[in-house]
Amino acid sequence: MRAMTTDTTKTAAVTTPAGTGSRTTGLRRLTALGGIATIAATFLSWTYTDEFPGDLTVYGYPGGLQVLTLVAGALVLLYALAALDIRGLRWLAPTGTTKALRFLALGAFGTTWFTVIAIAVELGGVVNLEPGGFVAAVASAIPLVAFLLPDDTRKASRPKEIPSWAEILIIVLAFGIGLFVVTYGIDTEYAELFTGYMITAGFAVGALFKSGIMARLSVLTTKYRSIAVAAAFVAAAAFPFTQNTDQYTLIAVNILIFATVALGLNIVVGLAGLLDLGYVAFLGVGAYTAALVSGTTASAFGVQFPFWASVLTGAAVSLIFGVVIGAPTLRLRGDYLAIVTLGFGEIFRITVGNLDGVSGPRVTNGPNGVPNIPDLVFFGYDFGESHTILGIELGGYANYYLLMLLAMILVVLVFSRAGSSRIGRAWVAIREDETAATAMGINGFRVKLIAFALGATLAGIAGTVQAHVQSTVVPEMYVFAGPVPPNSAFLLAAVILGGMGTISGPLIGATLLYMIPAKLQFLQDYQLLGFGLALILLMRFRPEGLIANRRAQLEYHETGQLDTPEGTLPDSGVGTVKAGA
Repeated sequence: MRAMTTDTTKTAAVTTPAGTGSRTTGLRRLTALGGIATIAATFLSWTYTDEFPGDLTVYGYPGGLQVLTLVAGALVLLYALAALDIRGLRWLAPTGTTKALRFLALGAFGTTWFTVIAIAVELGGVVNLEPGGFVAAVASAIPLVAFLLPDDTRKASRPKEIPSWAEILIIVLAFGIGLFVVTYGIDTEYAELFTGYMITAGFAVGALFKSGIMARLSVLTTKYRSIAVAAAFVAAAAFPFTQNTDQYTLIAVNILIFATVALGLNIVVGLAGLLDLGYVAFLGVGAYTAALVSGTTASAFGVQFPFWASVLTGAAVSLIFGVVIGAPTLRLRGDYLAIVTLGFGEIFRITVGNLDGVSGPRVTNGPNGVPNIPDLVFFGYDFGESHTILGIELGGYANYYLLMLLAMILVVLVFSRAGSSRIGRAWVAIREDETAATAMGINGFRVKLIAFALGATLAGIAGTVQAHVQSTVVPEMYVFAGPVPPNSAFLLAAVILGGMGTISGPLIGATLLYMIPAKLQFLQDYQLLGFGLALILLMRFRPEGLIANRRAQLEYHETGQLDTPEGTLPDSGVGTVKAGA
């Protein structure tokens, strides 16, 4: 018995070396100290000249990119204190702090060093840095000691019971913070600030997922689904009220148009598994239809439909095109279908470019397109004029933003209902194994045609609004790939990047793929190269997309690699996805 006790003690001593606990505590304290030092460095001057955007010359008042470093340092400090078991902060990391700390440390380091390097490059050397810039560079490197910490990933314990009103308040606060973060990104005034914002926000969001906070928030939004949906709508609708001009509201309108079309494509690609490379043509059909019946003097028909009739006409014509194109082609599968849809997209662009009265009938004015499309008027409400709501003046683009928000709600409703319906389950079955689904009695051709037609209709609805927002439509707006989204390549990338078969995935993918080119103008010549590299990295490290549903996570990763607590995975959408679909 005595010998057995001795052996057990020796084994324990080997398994847990003496001093391991104190070493871990020391590293966590050093990480917290690095967070404090990073915060303090933002109150110093980083350069002596205000030629660098943001004016980083002031002592005691962070500005520009220093604010982002301040936020990143504060998050590092907060999670380091949580790792030290400071009372009241343990809820920040239900599944562990180490992975979250590593992400946050990289965010603080990346934002600070990007700023320091940008100052040196743009102003002509490190001599343009004040001592505060060097202090910030060193201070932001200290939290990287978090990579020496042992992994403390654990199963999330059951959270303490809190009142329902507190859970609802957490949901409201979460969407409020989300509105602030997104608004800050859209309102960034120069490329350097937006790049720093992307670094900070990207690593911060990754840390929230690794810590388990997002999983718990997902549980709450599922529990109070109707309240969460209402909070999301209110947060999105509040965006125009935060803007003083229409400059950034226009970016938000185009993001909503892009995201709405991506959701429509998600029905075709994500649910039904049909690789459509010419989907942007349906957006063009809706836009051209709305333009030709808008009453513009450039129209060959000379008619002016009211708003509701214009939307219905654009949707109906897109539906007809979807059926006409889908009927003879949907008997094909895989690469053959992709090639045919790619051809349809190019045929549409070439056709509208030739209907100019010379190469063909005068319908679309050829390469000149249909200009001078008047603003929408709905029951006397002119969308092109400014209106005062709740004492706040909203510009014309704010009106279109709210209209597109309603259109997106409609598309989300259709997507969720269709995906959960009998036809939606048939789409998933066809996507997973068409031969097996057909053997079970599913009419594959009819099911795929319905998906194709529904996706075309939703794209047509978005196109009717896009025509009035842009006030003109030209063939170059509807190409397979180009420098300005939306186009077929960008739409497909948004669906894959965000997560096929989900609702929030394409919305996030579309937002990123539109905002990055809009804010980083110098990347326009290298967009396709950048997106290609991004997709390669995504397929290597997260093939299921940024937001994935349960089946995608289980299919692409081993069960032990899942980050969500207690082995559960919140579904982000209504469908599932097959590898390579």
